[in-house]
Amino acid sequence: MQTENHLIRKPSLEKLFNYLIGNGKTIYAPKAKGKLVFFDNVTDFGEVTEDYIVTTNSAKSVVFPRTEKVFSYKKSKESTEIIDAADNTYPDVVLWGSRPCDAAAFIPLNNTFNEDYPDIIFNKRSQKVLVLSFSCSYSDDYCFCTSVNGGPGNTTGSDILFTRLSTGDYLAEVITEKGKLLVTENNSLFEPKPEESKEQNLALIKAYFNQEEIQTKLQNLFENPVWDEKSRACLGCGSCAYVCPVCSCFDIQDEAHGHKGTRLRCWDSCGFGLFTLHTSGHNPRETQGARWRQRILHKFLYMPNKTKVAGCVGCGRCSRSCPADINILDTVTSL
Repeated sequence: MQTENHLIRKPSLEKLFNYLIGNGKTIYAPKAKGKLVFFDNVTDFGEVTEDYIVTTNSAKSVVFPRTEKVFSYKKSKESTEIIDAADNTYPDVVLWGSRPCDAAAFIPLNNTFNEDYPDIIFNKRSQKVLVLSFSCSYSDDYCFCTSVNGGPGNTTGSDILFTRLSTGDYLAEVITEKGKLLVTENNSLFEPKPEESKEQNLALIKAYFNQEEIQTKLQNLFENPVWDEKSRACLGCGSCAYVCPVCSCFDIQDEAHGHKGTRLRCWDSCGFGLFTLHTSGHNPRETQGARWRQRILHKFLYMPNKTKVAGCVGCGRCSRSCPADINILDTVTSL
């Protein structure tokens, strides 16, 4: 659909939030916990914080939980009963206050979980999510969304994008039918579009590299010494993958208890030493340099070659969370 622009006053935002709560929606929003801000379940508008660049964790767990039941089973002498999680009814979820980079990350996630065949559980969760994002009015040195075809006011992946204006009110860009339905249901809260420009209220984020250029360069850098050089400090802890809004590696674990059990899908990371370990004992990526190379090539070469969309949205969470202060932007600009 064609984007529709409206003005929404700041007091009306709280009314919109309360409407969603009153209609039984589960809302995840930025919530302060000490000095950090996390996406967390909130039930009151007062819990939502506006003072953040990006949350410490990403929003991907809304559609791809850290640990998720795939199915469970019960065995008897006569038969085995399978309880498939794909048959579950999933709740209506609102992602309130995501940044444009968070919303954009749903595109490569969707590509991954529908590449070979549709992942029913992922798709059922995704269909129930309403993404209400807020543009970035400021940034820090870790942000590089403009280098990966994003931006502080990018609408990709959002149902509605709110941009705070100099008056304290908001421009509401309605991007999808989901967003339009919400506006229709709350028509009294939305006014004709404001005269003020959106762009003058956005953060200025430098473009450090060009996505197409780095794809070309990476094709010939498989044996480059930069991989070992940049990975020497890496602890292999997986923090970067766990906070990344795009990383989607998972492992399958079975938990059996007598005649019943559960199959679980759990987050994993190509940065872990056991990730590619064969039963024979051979490991094709036995060094941290080889694992760091895989991470960069996957995000900036393999994924865009397959789907035309990079596996990185430039949020900088991986670099902020790294206990060894390894910066993905530093590696890519070095290349």
